[in-house]
Amino acid sequence: MTLALDRSTESTPSTESTTVPAVAGASLRVPLVTGGDIGYANLDHAASAPCLDAVRSAVDEFLPWYASVHRGAGFASQVSTRLYERTRDILRRFVDARSGDSVVFTRNTTDAFNLLAKALPRKTSVIVFDTEHHAALLPWRGPNVRRVQLPRTRLAAVSVVDEALAECPQGPRLVVVAGASNVTGELLPVAEIAAVARKHGARVALDAAQLAPHRRISVRELDVDYVALSGHKLYAPFGAGALIGRSDWLRAAEPYLAGGGATKLVTEDAVVWNTGEERHEAGSPNTVGVYALGVACEQLSASWDVTGEHEAALLERLLKGLTSLPGCAELRLFDAPVDRVGTVSFVVDGFDPGWLAAVLSAEYGIGVRDGAFCAHVATRRLIREAGVEAQQAVRVSLGLGSTEEHVDRLLLALRQIIARGARWEYTKTDGRWTPVGDPRELPPFCA
Repeated sequence: MTLALDRSTESTPSTESTTVPAVAGASLRVPLVTGGDIGYANLDHAASAPCLDAVRSAVDEFLPWYASVHRGAGFASQVSTRLYERTRDILRRFVDARSGDSVVFTRNTTDAFNLLAKALPRKTSVIVFDTEHHAALLPWRGPNVRRVQLPRTRLAAVSVVDEALAECPQGPRLVVVAGASNVTGELLPVAEIAAVARKHGARVALDAAQLAPHRRISVRELDVDYVALSGHKLYAPFGAGALIGRSDWLRAAEPYLAGGGATKLVTEDAVVWNTGEERHEAGSPNTVGVYALGVACEQLSASWDVTGEHEAALLERLLKGLTSLPGCAELRLFDAPVDRVGTVSFVVDGFDPGWLAAVLSAEYGIGVRDGAFCAHVATRRLIREAGVEAQQAVRVSLGLGSTEEHVDRLLLALRQIIARGARWEYTKTDGRWTPVGDPRELPPFCA
């Protein structure tokens, strides 16, 4: 047996990696409508990141041992249970959580926030910026939910939260804030907002979906109460995420789902629910996804310095190139430059973003995102403020698989498209631009 089951739950990787972790698909080649193929330039990491090679290897190693967790007497079940529960400790370390914090495994960030929304005490007042991703914007319901507009400066953003909390009725209060915008990559003033929340006796829930793949997170330094994150953003695309945070509201809430695993005892007349994390993890859990998430977090924790340098260099190259493109307007939340991760959204005057994305893919082998990025309010407001007539934008998001060649190819492609248009004809089908008579064949396993 080679699975590393005996690693201390109190230790972290002892050596910092000097190389950027490798991702599956780094050598992927995709066909072009104009003929031939090219290495795929994946510039869409903010939507879903590719799988780390180390995660893929770990999952392959684990799969023969996969079995049900918690209640199986078989040896494989004991292995699976050990890995599943050990991942809770890995995630606590990954976000520098408090020792008593719960780690509840979910499907993703959306699932995590819906769980937290169901766990709120009655009449909890919720303050949330209207620029949040829909995962953090939509789960909160009722008359005590207040969406506030994000101002153009970080200082004003803190003041808006302060004022909103001062106007809340007496009772529990929660502020929901993203660590990094999924539209612009800009970091929000989380620690400053948390300090204001403490003044009003409020708690803070951090949407770390976009921050966690790029930066160290410390729950204790930021002084936040809850963190939600997704494996598919963290190079572990196997369907697991987590809600990490204070246990009291979670213990007191009704189970998120009713079913096996959440129960301590069921009789003909009553149900006794579990009180720990299992209370909200009914049904057979995604053990493979949870294990993959833990492996990815360990890999990232061992390479923050090198991955940070890698991303910063590419981001500088990208921003400098976009600035020189005629008619290109970058979307920004704040007037002044702020710290940010490698996500950039922009519009090019006179060019449909969906058409641009289709041409980049079909003729240049570049994958970007077009649309409003599940943050419709933020994206459309920022487009209006950029002075461009559009409802959508193009988003480029860098990650571990990104290279200088990818960035340079994107910038050259945009320059050529702006100057001379596309080399192929495109049509809109079901709201999406596609090449007319697309000659590219999907791989055989898609048949």
